[in-house]
Amino acid sequence: MTITKYIHSCVLLEKDGQQLLFDPGKFSFIDGRVTPDTFATVSYVIITHDHPDHLDIQALKQIVALSRAEVWSTGEVAEKLRPEGIAVNELREGDFQLGPFALTAIEVPHEPILADQIPRMFAFLIDGRILNTADSFSDTLLAFRGVELLMTPVMAPFLTELTVARFVEAMQPKQLLPLHDGYAKPFFVTQRYDNYGPYFEKRGIHFHRPEQPGQAVQL
Repeated sequence: MTITKYIHSCVLLEKDGQQLLFDPGKFSFIDGRVTPDTFATVSYVIITHDHPDHLDIQALKQIVALSRAEVWSTGEVAEKLRPEGIAVNELREGDFQLGPFALTAIEVPHEPILADQIPRMFAFLIDGRILNTADSFSDTLLAFRGVELLMTPVMAPFLTELTVARFVEAMQPKQLLPLHDGYAKPFFVTQRYDNYGPYFEKRGIHFHRPEQPGQAVQL
């Protein structure tokens, strides 16, 4: 499987000629380094929750028009996308299959933020090997301790480096793909990776450094 990051939490998984896209949000498209055309051959799109950094409605409309991809998300996202002419398959907890991808949807709480409402959100286990935590460090995810590849936020208003370190050490993945850093300038992303990388490598966790959009990991 190939896992490619396209800024922030936008990640494309490719397997057996099919593609699964997570969270094409506004930070991925804002500076033009990534465009909806990049995802013209996507088979499935999953939006983990209703926040603009995970859902860019105009970009998603273009992606679906180009690819005819199935869209999966929460009821909140479905209600928002229906007037835009985008049909959404509503997520529920449990196992399901999208083409060659075996998925487990896990309902998890979003980390605390300064907002009146917190959206419903799902994390995902893919093929029993990859865990996308969305914006959660919930103890529920400890059930997947030792996962091969952990994809999780490393920068956000709701976390500190110590929060990330505690969560990742508790999860004990073999590899870590950092997410949720698309709002930071490149020099700052590099600086954060320079700090995180050696820390996790010393603990036996390989830290990937996708500093440019389109950098990939092979599993």
